[in-house]
Amino acid sequence: MSFPSTIDRLEAAKRQFDPSTAKLLTTVGRQKFSDPSALIRFHEALLFFRAYPANEEIRRLATALLASFQERIAKLADLDPFEEPDVSGISGTAFSAIFTYDIARWLASRHPRRVDIDWDSTDPTLLGPLLRRLHPYFNEDLLVEANIPYMDWFRAAKKGRGTDLQWLISRIEEFPIPIEDRAELFAAAKIAIHWNLGHGPMTRSDIDLPGARMYFYHDGPLLRRTDVSLATELESAKIPTKKLSRAHGEQFLDLARETSAMRYRELHGFTYGDPSHVIHAELGRGVEVFVAGVPTEHRLPLRTYHSGMYFKNGIPIGYIECLTLFDRMEVGFNLYYTFREGETAWLYGRLLHLFRQLVGVNYFAVDPYQIGLHNQEAIDSGAFWFYRKLGFRPTDPKVAKLLASEEKKLRADPNYRTRPSTLRRLAAGWMIYETAGAKPGKYDDFEVRRLAMRRSL
Repeated sequence: MSFPSTIDRLEAAKRQFDPSTAKLLTTVGRQKFSDPSALIRFHEALLFFRAYPANEEIRRLATALLASFQERIAKLADLDPFEEPDVSGISGTAFSAIFTYDIARWLASRHPRRVDIDWDSTDPTLLGPLLRRLHPYFNEDLLVEANIPYMDWFRAAKKGRGTDLQWLISRIEEFPIPIEDRAELFAAAKIAIHWNLGHGPMTRSDIDLPGARMYFYHDGPLLRRTDVSLATELESAKIPTKKLSRAHGEQFLDLARETSAMRYRELHGFTYGDPSHVIHAELGRGVEVFVAGVPTEHRLPLRTYHSGMYFKNGIPIGYIECLTLFDRMEVGFNLYYTFREGETAWLYGRLLHLFRQLVGVNYFAVDPYQIGLHNQEAIDSGAFWFYRKLGFRPTDPKVAKLLASEEKKLRADPNYRTRPSTLRRLAAGWMIYETAGAKPGKYDDFEVRRLAMRRSL
């Protein structure tokens, strides 16, 4: 049996929910990996089985095999493939990324021995504005020299022990300027942060939602889009919710920041989330979601802001960002790549149900980026049709006309597939879902950005 075929069989088993998958997991788990791409595929399949297990044996086996990844990674010579955003965060790996000042400061505080500046990925010539404040005599070079040894000046300025990142942040915190200006100075320097993940609960391989739970096991096929009616879901029974204590709210936000950062991502609602306003809900089928607001100083001028992260059997599988004005909510839905086969339509419907329940909206809007505007991933996944088949419609008349033509072709030939170039044209405008009782077309010509631009101070 060739090794690639075992990985193929394992990936195919995600759709079969066969208890004998445990035997296949054991077989693949005995293999020695020399190819990073094969090891990555194995890791992502294990994560899927851990979140969507057919039984307890498979869940436990996937968890145990994931715990072996630091040792497996240590035997590889080429670790560059593990730094790709779709797969970063695996136990035993490291990566570098540019973060905002607030997340860099948080990471340096939370992981002081594992996080530092990656000078090989940072352009020292951008340090000028910072160095003017870090060393009193830096202007001796800045104002008259063409070739400035920026790193020499940084080393001359740094005093005491600790990492470069810790020292830099401690000095920036002392600058007698507003916090917003400190963040802008840091952002202008485009400092790359290196995070050595090591092995532990902060990696994608091992991260788990704290607390006891009843695991949900899939003894049959996953729910498909055709099994889901968004209209029916939105009118279903109320979802029970619980407000967390401030301590538990902070615990969730730390986990959300960590989960996002290891994927090169930041979210306003996680970076500046309000730990005293976090709500927990169980959506069913082993899915839990935490929804956070933001404190007054970080609210948007017009829209109400909420963010959420959802977990399947304790494993983070994605996040959501919702912006509300009046009874219209803009929804940014993100399911991590590993779990794209995991009952996406059902999950999306339950999340919209929850947010409608919490905020009381009648219109859900999806911005063009989510469906493919300047977003190749959305084009590749056919995101437009995901929303369309749930009942969303385009608000732009030109897009609506093109859609009518595409749907006519689909009715004539069920095997017809929309070309990527056409998907890009379909992604030129907003899509909207109007709930029962909503006024059709009410928000077709509405966009918050245009409203904001018309307002004067």
